[in-house]
Amino acid sequence: MRPRTSWTALALGALLVAAGPRAFAQNADAAPARTVVELFTSQGCSSCPPADALLRELSKRADVIALSIHVNYWDYIGWKDPFASDETTARQHLYAQALRQRYVYTPEMVIDGYVDVTGSRESEVKDLIAKAAKRDRLRLDVTAKMEGGKIAVSVPGADTGEKATVWLLTMDREHVTKVARGENGGRTLTDANVVREVRKLGVWTGAPLELTAEVPDADEYAGCAILVQSGNVGPVVGAAVVSMP
Repeated sequence: MRPRTSWTALALGALLVAAGPRAFAQNADAAPARTVVELFTSQGCSSCPPADALLRELSKRADVIALSIHVNYWDYIGWKDPFASDETTARQHLYAQALRQRYVYTPEMVIDGYVDVTGSRESEVKDLIAKAAKRDRLRLDVTAKMEGGKIAVSVPGADTGEKATVWLLTMDREHVTKVARGENGGRTLTDANVVREVRKLGVWTGAPLELTAEVPDADEYAGCAILVQSGNVGPVVGAAVVSMP
């Protein structure tokens, strides 16, 4: 579903589930490389529930980090998405610039930071995930762990000559919402791995990088995803997921 107004570029720069949301890996040291799937969605968009359901399915896969990122540009049509914010919406606008899109839309899935697809097209989404896993690209063994309300991130060095941005996305495991108004009025929606905060932690320049950041109200969140992306929000070159203590 496309927004009804043109967008202006903003200046603002998984969780695993098992028969219900699964626990996060506490440390990603031994985790295999996983494909990052970011779903840009809105509870005010009638086209989004099938994509939300697909993301919940993908979140059960050990080879996928599935993230639900809610946007606020549909709030005007009758239902204000409680999980959308300016910063989560800004992330989609950054992708629109990076992917050279003329507009933002929902439901949009961005696969490993380098390609997008309509999030309800199950066969295309799964095909792109399979292709992403086989891509010949830089893969950094990123690790992260929680230490007393802080997250410690380690990015190894690599002689590549490129820079990458380290992003922190805090999230909740699942939310069930009764939508009272708007295009989904009367429906009960279930969202998995809901991103609540997006924060740029630092820039990797090829040398080993150690970062530590406070996570305010850490006990209110289920976990964090660390994404290392070429340039700003380019292709993912490393990722890790940790649970809150």
